[in-house]
Amino acid sequence: MLLILTLCVFIGCKGDAKEGDAAQRSPAVSATGFSGSAAFEYAKTQFDFGPRVPGTPAAQKAGDWIISQMRSRADTVIVQRFTYTTADGKKLPLRNILARFRPELSERVLYMTHWDSRPIAESAATDAEKKMPTPGANDGASGVGMFVALGDVLKRTRPNVGVDLLFTDGEDYGQFGPPEVDVLIGSKYFATHLPSPGYKPLYGILWDMIGDKDLRIPYEMNSFQQAPEVVSRVWQTAADLGYGDIFVQESGGLITDDHIPLLNAGLRVIDVIDLVYAPHHTPQDTMDKISAKSLSIVGDVATALVTRK
Repeated sequence: MLLILTLCVFIGCKGDAKEGDAAQRSPAVSATGFSGSAAFEYAKTQFDFGPRVPGTPAAQKAGDWIISQMRSRADTVIVQRFTYTTADGKKLPLRNILARFRPELSERVLYMTHWDSRPIAESAATDAEKKMPTPGANDGASGVGMFVALGDVLKRTRPNVGVDLLFTDGEDYGQFGPPEVDVLIGSKYFATHLPSPGYKPLYGILWDMIGDKDLRIPYEMNSFQQAPEVVSRVWQTAADLGYGDIFVQESGGLITDDHIPLLNAGLRVIDVIDLVYAPHHTPQDTMDKISAKSLSIVGDVATALVTRK
């Protein structure tokens, strides 16, 4: 509670947004030109490849599609290909995809999302379902859809800083523990294989599970404790856009996610995530559980952060 009160003082706890304002916004027309409808369709394309479990044909096709989409939008696309050996000796072919806008600029912002999906649905209701891979509509495809739609905006509206969109692989493969085994694989690799010597963006944001129809995003507390100025920037931008009822000033607890290896490497990266999601890590994480409206809200914030003066 003390931490929450501290951040409220830090950002001023503005209450300009009225309850329900965000829900009234059209998913097709946002303040920044971001299209939630397009983001939803891109997420569906990603979802329709099937579970994107590393090493499967679906993962190969989905990764190829992301690369193709980013090459038609970004100035530069870097593919980090690597092989990861799991705790039980399995060799996984993995790919991080980094799409760069205005690569000539030294001042940069890093956005992250993971594009893989989980090989087991351990939170499912039945033993049979627990052995199934998760389809990953919200947990994986929603962030990809938002990033591709953001690429549409950044192609026609040059950002005021360099923007790096990082699609990480292998985030959801193993066990989150404790101890952690075979998870956050792509972000750990990126943290030790940065795109250039001395790479240090102004700040970074991980966008994960941001399509839930009942969207509500509290503070992730690792982010709050280690990069409070970035949390302040994001939540204030959301409030300014009228989304204070979605980006709420409450604790969402400590979450192990792809931002942790980057924080450990000294980068100021926070997690924007709605983890209160009943279909999480189940076969029910399907497209009917996410919405263009939610994607529009989050995409609007992501766009405003890098395009507004």
